[in-house]
Amino acid sequence: MQRQDRFTSAERVIRAGFWINAALMLIKLSCGYFGGSEAVFADGVESASDFIAISSTMIALRIGRRPLDGTHPYGHGRAESISAIVVSLIILLSGFGILAQAMFTIKSGNLPRPELIAVIAAVLTIVVKECLYRFSQRVGARLESPAVLAIAKDHRKDALTSVATLAGVVGAYFGIGIMDPLAAALTAIFIFVIAYQTFQGAAHDLMDGRPPEKLIGEIRALAEQYEGVEHVHDIRARRTGQFLIVDLKLDMDPDMTVRQSHHISTQVKKGIFRMFPNVGEVMIHINPHDEKHTDLTRL
Repeated sequence: MQRQDRFTSAERVIRAGFWINAALMLIKLSCGYFGGSEAVFADGVESASDFIAISSTMIALRIGRRPLDGTHPYGHGRAESISAIVVSLIILLSGFGILAQAMFTIKSGNLPRPELIAVIAAVLTIVVKECLYRFSQRVGARLESPAVLAIAKDHRKDALTSVATLAGVVGAYFGIGIMDPLAAALTAIFIFVIAYQTFQGAAHDLMDGRPPEKLIGEIRALAEQYEGVEHVHDIRARRTGQFLIVDLKLDMDPDMTVRQSHHISTQVKKGIFRMFPNVGEVMIHINPHDEKHTDLTRL
């Protein structure tokens, strides 16, 4: 998949989620307010916060698709991870707001008796959001896009919280009024967990965290298949948005000419690009295989 096609696919997924989320937000706010359900209304308020999250992600994708330049020699992909951090904080804040309102309602004793329309809104949200999650997760995993995967988790969060909302509003509909604010409080707990997961993944990438060992092993095995590569001395990789930057240290014959080692390195790089479409850059250092050497670093 070409570079621009990757970003176009990501934007398409997020744009679809944006407009569907807008419709659901209006439905939940209206049904929660007129249907007398605090849990459904809180779900609508939480969806309103998603507007900021999705807008942030759309901006990040616009920035992230810019090619490298003199100021940003590794591209602008980190904008996606920054966006995922912003999304996680917005999710967290919405959770605190919902929890505070639920606790206030329980303390006041003014328990609601929702209408059927509130129950219907909760069911609709579960179905739509779970479909959005599966679609976004599939595309995000294929593109390895932190921004799209963060939005997918946000959709899954909405689906899960709406399950709690449905349980609460159904209980309150049949006369157990406290179940509605309790469902809102449980919704907040789900939100906290998903916010943490989203933050953790984005922070890992921003801190140049190592990708999965399975991927590292596959790149190592591929490089060692090329004739002239005696051994992969070391391999490092870090993520910038949808792409990986890979650093390889290859042990080769010390009597090999610069031209020969350069040719082999180029073949290794082409092979990695061909096999791993999410690799954006490969930097290769050559070591003589018959000498013991120590890596020079201050990190």
